[in-house]
Amino acid sequence: MKTRKVLKRTIKNIFLLLVLPAYMLYEFLCVFANRDSMFQSFSQAVSLIPGKLGIYTRAAFYCLACPDTSDEVSIGFLSILSHSDTTISRGVYIGPQCNVGKCTIGANTLLGSGVHILSGKNQHNFGEHDKPIQEQGGAFEKITIGEDCWLGNSAIVMANLPDHSIVAAGGVYITEIQEPWQILGGNPASVIKSRLQERPTP
Repeated sequence: MKTRKVLKRTIKNIFLLLVLPAYMLYEFLCVFANRDSMFQSFSQAVSLIPGKLGIYTRAAFYCLACPDTSDEVSIGFLSILSHSDTTISRGVYIGPQCNVGKCTIGANTLLGSGVHILSGKNQHNFGEHDKPIQEQGGAFEKITIGEDCWLGNSAIVMANLPDHSIVAAGGVYITEIQEPWQILGGNPASVIKSRLQERPTP
């Protein structure tokens, strides 16, 4: 087991070195372009790399490009991060075809396939009736997904989520709750029950 961990760490270090030139190019181009736009372009590019090669490449790139992000993460094929101000903690698994906005994801959290984490609920203003929505602007908010959470396939999250929470597949979580250990589902997502009610079968 120890040998396997050492080998895995060695491979990750190799990928950090291999990705370093791409990261340096990214930083250079950011001098001349909007950082988030450039970040999205690089994120789209690395999302297209299949298999283990892609998983290691994405982990290395985001470790270098995103603040306080671990390379001990797994980010699936076609999953895209839209903001460089995103932090992904150790042990996080992000399934394929996810779209991750500006957020912090706590350690050991799992995202199923097709999960969307939005940068808050106010990305688009729409109150001015004489102006197209796309011209009204909005505000991005860095939301927090707690530790040891599980977001089921196609869940949509746009508010802070406490530690140890579960959002069921297809759930649309828009209103922040304060209590951890809750299982939420539906549209809009509401508490179904507490994880603390679950007891392992003897």
